[in-house]
Amino acid sequence: MKASRWAIAIAMLQISAPSWANAQTISQAEAEQLRAQIATLKAQVEMLEARLDSAAPAAASGSAPAAAPKALAAASKPENKAKPETDISWKGSPVFASDDAKFKVKGRIQYDAGLLMAPESVSDRAKGYSNELRRLRLGAEGQLGAGFGYKLEVELSDNSVDLVDTFITYEKGKWLITLGNHNQFQSLDELIGDTTGSVMERAAFTDAFNFERRIGLSAQYKSGILLAQLGLFSDSADSLTNDEDGDENDSYSVDGRIVLAPRIGKTQLHFGASGHWRDLNRLSDEPLRYRQRPYLHTVNTRFLATPAIDATGESHYGLELAGTRGPLYWAGETHWLRTKRPGLSDPTFFGGYAEVGYFLTGETRAYKNGIFGSTKPRQAFGDGGMGALQLTARYDYLDLNDKDIVGGTQNAWILGLVWTPIEYLRFNLNYAHLRYTDAAIPAGTDRDYSANVVGWRAELDF
Repeated sequence: MKASRWAIAIAMLQISAPSWANAQTISQAEAEQLRAQIATLKAQVEMLEARLDSAAPAAASGSAPAAAPKALAAASKPENKAKPETDISWKGSPVFASDDAKFKVKGRIQYDAGLLMAPESVSDRAKGYSNELRRLRLGAEGQLGAGFGYKLEVELSDNSVDLVDTFITYEKGKWLITLGNHNQFQSLDELIGDTTGSVMERAAFTDAFNFERRIGLSAQYKSGILLAQLGLFSDSADSLTNDEDGDENDSYSVDGRIVLAPRIGKTQLHFGASGHWRDLNRLSDEPLRYRQRPYLHTVNTRFLATPAIDATGESHYGLELAGTRGPLYWAGETHWLRTKRPGLSDPTFFGGYAEVGYFLTGETRAYKNGIFGSTKPRQAFGDGGMGALQLTARYDYLDLNDKDIVGGTQNAWILGLVWTPIEYLRFNLNYAHLRYTDAAIPAGTDRDYSANVVGWRAELDF
């Protein structure tokens, strides 16, 4: 502050008395005049200092309002939000997740081989050893955010490339909406993945009754022990793109399924029922057939087969019972299919199975959303364990005889052993004894005989 005083004084002296600074001598009167001017200047400096001292707090207090708008402006300025990081996990293949979006590559490889042992009098080239690349599937699934998801898979099977699960989903709360090519809730065994089943092939009726994925719109509601599914479907994606009659395919069906899955202590129970109605419309121009292989898919010959049936529609329904308790599991189904024939009585065909299985290594068979799922080994091979080992015994029945239709019957006893050394990889060994009546392929002149089958499969699913 003193420095400022002297700066002001010197400046005022230079302005008011420029002449005396250059004079070498002054008179007594001039000296008195200068003293008076200095005193006046001193008073003015003190007055200016007082004004400066009083102005300083005001300036300090005034700086806060000036700074406040700046602070408010800085606070109101939108921050640049950091982009959500992408997490990468592993479930047989990489899974990319960012916020509520997700992406996963999917694939499946199944290699089958088998041995069919039928009577020597059965004149069919299917007897003996056969093998095939059962399935080669590639695709992806994911979540887009806001509840929307998708799945797209193509499969090389039976020397053709087909669309399998190919759909868009929307999930909100207890509801799941699906649009696209997907299963119609036909039965428990049909809905279980082919790489998570207890034996190599599904129940005979699922193949004989022509169960398949079809394009449609469906809704699923899940709350507590209740699962309800309902949909409106047309035909499979491949049938609708057929060059010959795809544009003329106006068939449609209504399909529904309901499941109750209570858990009592350590026991998981499953009770299910499904109903299906289909109008063939223009497809009625072509007859229907119901057929079945001798268990192995590597064999193309059908040992059971109905003659061609002129039909205008189908209706079928089934019942399901299943459960798990520790390493023990069981399942059974019955299914009836009625074929509508104009001007003739409608035949009703029947199929069903019952099985019981046990994990010799102590695992519990996974169950979720009304079906059995993939089971992870308790101790994987290579980590000091042997993986998971499960043994299943199944009885499988199919009856394609009714009214004037003779397609044959099958009684099958099946043993299955599945080894899962590590998650996503399985090896399946099966034996089946098949007893036929009214078989489509005779053994000489006899249509009632038995056949034996040994099959094995290596499968990778991710």
